[in-house]
Amino acid sequence: MIGRRMFIVGVAGGALASTLTAQAQEAGRIYRVGLLAPGSRTTSDIGMAKVLASNLREMGYVEGRNLVLEPRFGEDQSDRLPGLARELAQRKPDVIVSIGTSATKASTLATATVPIVFLTNTDPVAAGLVPSLAQPGGNVTGILIAPEGTLAAKKLELLIEVVPKAKRIGVLAPDDPVGFSLQRAEIQKAAAALGVELIVVTVRHGDYAGAFAAIDTARPAALFVGAHSLFLRDRRQIIALAARYRLPAVYEWPQHVKDGGLMSYGASDTETYRRVSVYVDRILKGARPSDLPIEQPSKLMLVINFATAKALGITIPQELRLRADEVVQ
Repeated sequence: MIGRRMFIVGVAGGALASTLTAQAQEAGRIYRVGLLAPGSRTTSDIGMAKVLASNLREMGYVEGRNLVLEPRFGEDQSDRLPGLARELAQRKPDVIVSIGTSATKASTLATATVPIVFLTNTDPVAAGLVPSLAQPGGNVTGILIAPEGTLAAKKLELLIEVVPKAKRIGVLAPDDPVGFSLQRAEIQKAAAALGVELIVVTVRHGDYAGAFAAIDTARPAALFVGAHSLFLRDRRQIIALAARYRLPAVYEWPQHVKDGGLMSYGASDTETYRRVSVYVDRILKGARPSDLPIEQPSKLMLVINFATAKALGITIPQELRLRADEVVQ
């Protein structure tokens, strides 16, 4: 079971508890919440809408009674997001939840007045989403999965600790140039410093089998899986292919390791989703996005699956075993 995560928050610690127990919304009001995600409604990306609805229900917002949830999905095509964002903005929701950098950029271009709460693993200042973490200003705030940047360099270092002789590493990249650009730059910089060659393959139109076959032709010693909501959604397929090609892989979310991946380093996806819901609740109660600092995780988890390591014939170094926050047997 994943341990308790702690987050740096821009409000007093008691705010979460009071938010979760609040039941009295403005009498007779119907709250409209938009959701913009890059994936498909026919897959588990619809799960994000269900998680959001479930979390909001705990806070007193119930679909069919006082909540209308309007999800829009890019169907794995990032160029569709701007049009979907404009469509949502025209419906004048009380708040838009955007998943990932590309969806958030599309939302900020679509409206300067509708509050936006994002969830991203890319530095929002570097991406041009907000001027600062402490004072986001304007109509945008949100939850940052990785503290001030991405975790790409650290994950590459961890992967090399597990496979020290690796000189060539495959990189599974999403078909999202905007959302993946900072991660790509960071891992390339780290690879150059470590003397590692990267084989970057982009997954196009959900063709994971083709992407893995392309990576395999280069005979890499390990695999770096980019941190992207599409790869969290499609984790079981990715994990199965990594096992098939016997590639030790590093991921960002603990859920990957629970489902059979080798190793992850990052925050809890469950807790980050809950924090998004808390910010939505605060805005629906009258808070301004400009007054809600961007939240960052203060606790990142190193999770290792020893059963997967054994299946791959890998011995996890003792130092790394001691540093692990959780192990899956």
